[in-house]
Amino acid sequence: MQAFRVLRRPPRAATVAAALCVALALPAVQAQQPASVPTPQQPAAVLPGDDFYAYANGEWLAATEIPADRGSWGAGYVVAEQTSERIRQLIEAAARQPGGADVKRVADHYQAFMNEAGIEAKGAAPLAPVLKKIEAIRDRKSLAQALGASVRADVDPLNNTDFQTENLFGVWIAQGLTDPAHYTPYLLQGGLGLPDRAYYLDENERMSRLRTAYQAHVAAMLKLAGCTEPEARAARVFELERKLAQAHATREDSADIQKANNAWTDKDFAAKAPGLDWPAFFAAAGLSKQRKFIVYHPGAVAGAAALAAEMPLQAWKDWLAFHAVNQYSGVLPKAFVEQRFEFYGRTLAGTPALSPRWKRGLSSVNEALPEAVGKMYVERYFPPEAKARVQKMVANIVDAFHHRIDRLDWMAPATKAEAHAKLKVLYVGVGYPEKWASYDGLEIRPDDAFGNAWRASQFRYQRQLAKLGTKVDPKEWCMPPQLVNAVNMPMQNALNFPAAILQPPFFDPHGTDAANYGGIGAVIGHEISHSFDDQGAQFDSKGRLRDWWTKADLEHFQQASAALVAQYSAYQAFPDLKLNGQLTLSENLADLAGLAAALDAYHVTLGGKATLDADRQFFLGYAQSWRNKFREATLRTRIATDGHAPDQWRVYTVRNVDEWYKAFDVQPGQKLYLPPEQRVRVW
Repeated sequence: MQAFRVLRRPPRAATVAAALCVALALPAVQAQQPASVPTPQQPAAVLPGDDFYAYANGEWLAATEIPADRGSWGAGYVVAEQTSERIRQLIEAAARQPGGADVKRVADHYQAFMNEAGIEAKGAAPLAPVLKKIEAIRDRKSLAQALGASVRADVDPLNNTDFQTENLFGVWIAQGLTDPAHYTPYLLQGGLGLPDRAYYLDENERMSRLRTAYQAHVAAMLKLAGCTEPEARAARVFELERKLAQAHATREDSADIQKANNAWTDKDFAAKAPGLDWPAFFAAAGLSKQRKFIVYHPGAVAGAAALAAEMPLQAWKDWLAFHAVNQYSGVLPKAFVEQRFEFYGRTLAGTPALSPRWKRGLSSVNEALPEAVGKMYVERYFPPEAKARVQKMVANIVDAFHHRIDRLDWMAPATKAEAHAKLKVLYVGVGYPEKWASYDGLEIRPDDAFGNAWRASQFRYQRQLAKLGTKVDPKEWCMPPQLVNAVNMPMQNALNFPAAILQPPFFDPHGTDAANYGGIGAVIGHEISHSFDDQGAQFDSKGRLRDWWTKADLEHFQQASAALVAQYSAYQAFPDLKLNGQLTLSENLADLAGLAAALDAYHVTLGGKATLDADRQFFLGYAQSWRNKFREATLRTRIATDGHAPDQWRVYTVRNVDEWYKAFDVQPGQKLYLPPEQRVRVW
């Protein structure tokens, strides 16, 4: 259901950088290496049954420092760093010897971003036309037009757990929840510059301090943009956002797809969400011809519409101006970049230093031209034999799920039949999409960093709108190949495993099956299991939102789920903060099911000759793929907002797998030991 989240998405979609490749003399694909065997990294004083995470990763944890420009650091980030360095070389080579049109677009985009002197020379001038339009707002109709013109296709609730945006609303174009044959626009909540409603509403010292710092940030950005009375404007912006936050759904409610299935016609908005001039809004948003919508967050949409009528026009103008500056600060002069980092990086995430400019340049290119660069990356760094080996693993793990479903004694025959049907139609994309996106018509100039980012954002939005009225593509990807991540897309009954995650420690084309099944195999199983977890089980084999479980099946599943909620809610990250087992339930279920199915599939490859040593390698491969370190502020934010448990506790799901106890001789009295009757068993 949700993205695997090896890496989390920072503000403004600064995902791992994209790549391009041209036929130049560049470093060859990594030569074959001897197969590596996972080994424990902790002295014998730490027993695997007391802390398996430390047992598997102790040496790495002791020797590793979080880089100054990061809030956390781990296996996924190491892979991303290697990918970024490859991309950097490819782009710089392409700048010297451009290839086709999209290659030139990527090289020009990167060149414009890296031209810091040119950006400094322009100052805040690129903002002037944007701010002038905002200042020209004179009535509620022109406000609605400005709000509509600002929306983008920058949310994805089901595939990437992107539930909100800085814009007033986020638009997502996907097939209907109960109509898999037609693309439908979804409207999601937005308008906040802080990560979540809780940051505006929770009454505690930390949130209060962050609210004060945020208002100072808003004022500083507006001052840099040349706005008068920045402190007064910042106060109005914060008050407007505080009122928006009051209407926002919680993170837990956002994850409940049943609460999102709100079909509205274009005529419903005036009655259900009065206050906003909806015809003017939809016309400016390019949706004036659309008659059917799904309002994912009806309370937030109604609340925002009411505020469009109630709040002073000046407050809205200040809000629009700030978010325009805030979202595009990365392509403005250094003062804007540093101010944004001061709040979002240092204050909010506890990150000491700003990333080097070249890394931010790669992120900017990846955001603007993800598939253009991804296509070139896989041509250079993802050989066919690697894809073939992963596809074989996928087939084995799908078979393992079929067998596990057959062995379930609690599931009714009709439910089993639909579960098998979902597996049979499952599309698994490995490495890269079957059809590449075209960037024809997107203007990228080597001397216009701000304009490039602005036009690319509009281009993506228009490309998403163009899907309306066309045939649904069941094999469409939602992730670029150069992203270190993986995803289950429930309405499409599809999985994506981008090329960038298919490298060590997750997958080594020259590594052992034990390590690969423990690493990428568990990821594959994780994503497959999302088709049957508390979220995916709500979609049938055709991708329709439909209840296909019997009452008894659901009751058993909920009992097992409740046990996992309790298990994870008991974990104490800090003296004053525990994990939220309900928030992380879907991902914890997927971790457990994925690990178990991957182990089954691995055992099949051994021809029934599994050994304790083989299982030890498997579990160590799993634990070592999750090695990670967090700064305190980053970890606190993740626990509060992310549907994935932090990596250390994801590893602890091994305590629910019987084979782990045998492999490491885990005994009663050890900290992770659970009696057999307390081990959570679902699939």
